Amino acid sequence: MKFTLSWLKTHLDTDATLDQITDALTALGLEVEGVEDRGAALSAFRIAHVVSAEKHPNADKLRLCMVDTGAGDPVQVVCGAPNARAGIKVVFASPGTKIPVSGDTLSIGTIRGVESRGMMCSERELLLSDEHNGIIELPEDAPVGGSFADWRGLSDPVIEIALTPDRVDCAGVRGVARDLAAAGLGTLKPLAAAPVTPAFDNPLKVTLDHPGCPQIAFRLIRGVKNGPSPKWLADRLLAVGLRPISALVDITNYFSLDLCRPLHVFDAAKLTGGITLRATADGDKLLALNGKEYTPPAGLIGIYDDAKMISMAGVMGGETTGVTADTTDVVLEVATFEPVRIAEAGRALQLDSDARYRFERGVDPANILEKVELATAMILDLCGGSAGAVSLTGTEPAWQRTLTLRPARVAALGGVDVPVDEQVRILSVLGFTVTRRDDGVLVADVPSWRRDVEGEADLVEEVLRVNGFDKIPATPLPREVGTPAPALTADQRRRFNARRAAAERGLLESVTWSFVDPKVAALFDGDKDELRLLNPISADLAVMRPSILGTLVPAAGRNAAKGFKDVGLFEVGPAFRDGSEKGQDLVVAGVRAGAAVPRNWSKGERPVDAFDAKGDALAILEAAGAPVANLQVTRDAPGWYHPGRSGVLRLGPTILGRFGELHPALLEALDVTGPVVAFELFLDAVPAPKKKAGTAKPLLALSPFQPVDRDFAFLVANSTDSDKLLKAAKGADKLLISDVTIFDIYEGKGVEPGFKSVALSVTLQPVDKTLTDKEIEDVAAKVVAAVAKATGASLRG
Repeated sequence: MKFTLSWLKTHLDTDATLDQITDALTALGLEVEGVEDRGAALSAFRIAHVVSAEKHPNADKLRLCMVDTGAGDPVQVVCGAPNARAGIKVVFASPGTKIPVSGDTLSIGTIRGVESRGMMCSERELLLSDEHNGIIELPEDAPVGGSFADWRGLSDPVIEIALTPDRVDCAGVRGVARDLAAAGLGTLKPLAAAPVTPAFDNPLKVTLDHPGCPQIAFRLIRGVKNGPSPKWLADRLLAVGLRPISALVDITNYFSLDLCRPLHVFDAAKLTGGITLRATADGDKLLALNGKEYTPPAGLIGIYDDAKMISMAGVMGGETTGVTADTTDVVLEVATFEPVRIAEAGRALQLDSDARYRFERGVDPANILEKVELATAMILDLCGGSAGAVSLTGTEPAWQRTLTLRPARVAALGGVDVPVDEQVRILSVLGFTVTRRDDGVLVADVPSWRRDVEGEADLVEEVLRVNGFDKIPATPLPREVGTPAPALTADQRRRFNARRAAAERGLLESVTWSFVDPKVAALFDGDKDELRLLNPISADLAVMRPSILGTLVPAAGRNAAKGFKDVGLFEVGPAFRDGSEKGQDLVVAGVRAGAAVPRNWSKGERPVDAFDAKGDALAILEAAGAPVANLQVTRDAPGWYHPGRSGVLRLGPTILGRFGELHPALLEALDVTGPVVAFELFLDAVPAPKKKAGTAKPLLALSPFQPVDRDFAFLVANSTDSDKLLKAAKGADKLLISDVTIFDIYEGKGVEPGFKSVALSVTLQPVDKTLTDKEIEDVAAKVVAAVAKATGASLRG
């Protein structure tokens, strides 16, 4: 909804500033979306007089004009507009002026060898309209040298507000003014609707035959002259984005915006016989005012004369009876429609209009005759003519409602104690008729234009919003109980974290059967009587799975058979040891098949290996809360893993998981092409985290001293796990040694048979001072001693 400040003041008697008005509108719930000061962009444009206009010496279509700008001697301007001539008043832009349509700054130029020191503007160049066939011609009384923006009324700010669907009363400027008056920013001016004395009887025969139109009024006005609208009316419509068309059309648009009352006028000479409102029928057609032809479905509200459909009621009129410059007799129509009927029509035809916007939200159903008289008076004032008697058909719908308001409910529901007298004042200015009962309860008659007020809570809202939403204190909700228990248990969080970690590793979650073929179960040492189902759904699903790999590996094989050979899958679910209630484990299992690294130009394709499975297993266990740094890796993986390319993750005697490359015999039995690596992690075996005194993380302690790296090469028996060397080296000095990694393993020339060379990189991180050479050598000696004691290794010479 848009309106100008001066337009608002035709209904509101106020001295409030623009800022006060916009602040009050937002506080009232009529949120201000923007304020446009069109005059600011046009402040440099002046009114000028063309003293002379001669032919350009070097161009037939250009004129060499001398223009009086009111600021001294006339200036020379080259102009190509067809209407450039001596004696007219124009809009002039001097050098240095920014032209709105392009954003360019005007400068002194030379056109066909002749200097031009300014520009005479068209409406499009000033963004006033799309007209660009000639320059603007102003009336003779336009003051030379004056501000064009001030003279045209463009210095009038345009306010745009956002309306919620329930506030259709504020889709008219008068409704906005009423709210501001209630907020104390002025007084609502009375609306004068003096009846027009009819000059003749109404010859129109009107038939109302549709329940969707409770009441309609028609009035014939003869002898009108439909010319351009006066400047004040055209300026108001232009300011809100409507193009002035003619006085009669502009009046209907003005009433829609000013009083939220859509009107329509028909050219009486184009009507055949009487007027009928009835339901549309199959085959009806309407050539609308937008130039498009519509075929409405049956059952909508149509307006017809004796020969044709002339309007889609409440949505848009027809072109066949539209007014033109030749119109001399018009029929004015003012009606009330049921909102749902208009919404159905607009949606069925996919047709939007300002009239539909207001009618489908519910315009004021009362006092149709008052609106007829107001519109008639404006038509006679702007277009002349004489008006006939009003033909009023139908009955005003029952809109009357009386509600009660207990004054204490304002504080109870809204948290603000508004005095009773102020409550009465607010409701009264908003149009409610308020009386007080002996028990203090307020009795309010709802005005006809407030369809949204239906109960006591609505009255409370009216008082609160006018009193000011910003006056409602910010009050926290009472906490009646202590901190609620966590929604997820520790086991549920562990399962969630494990699932998320697996997905972050690029694995796709799968859901497979918890039952397998007995032959598959035998591959995982699970073909036991206690795992067999008494009544299986299929012979292929007769045994509870002893390992999730029994269903995941075939799933990877099916993907490969369909062209997706490089795949990673995981599943979180049960694996069964026996048929008892506790004979199952919650397992996170995953498989990777095909290539770990796709084929590329630098290194080529790399197939998956046991270390890919180990990386997945450690990452998921860490996410589940396992102390990964303390885990041990042993070589006793079950028989479905490759014996030399697999391992078991242990925390002391407890098995947390296993990983590695699957045995070729298993893959052959499952008809899956390798390599395939897998892991199985037992979430129930992960120890619960120790309870901490608080939830705050310890402060990050960074050493300001540079770390020192030392390399060691140990000779150790081939049967010795390299992990033992790592743990022994890390334990040599827990204060200074921050990291130990293996960077080389060598067997061959120079190393005795049965032995291997394992090279470690040990990082020393001082925390309180820089290490001396002796301190570094002492730590190195501790590392050699610790590794030798734990593994029997010796330092390689």
